[in-house]
Amino acid sequence: MPDEPDPKRVQGRADSLLPEERSVGSDDPAAQAEEILAESDARTEDRVSPPGKPVEHRRSEDTVDPTD
Repeated sequence: MPDEPDPKRVQGRADSLLPEERSVGSDDPAAQAEEILAESDARTEDRVSPPGKPVEHRRSEDTVDPTD
């Protein structure tokens, strides 16, 4: 890993593991959170369209008109 993860970010993620992540169990929730964040960061950095499914980039003005 080129950069060290932000300890506060890792601890925040470890403190808020999802129920399904907790149910798996972990001897080291911080290491589990670090891996989750690393995978998430990698997916964010490499936003390539999956085969046959284009990635849509929308702005808020591209959504439906608000109703009163």
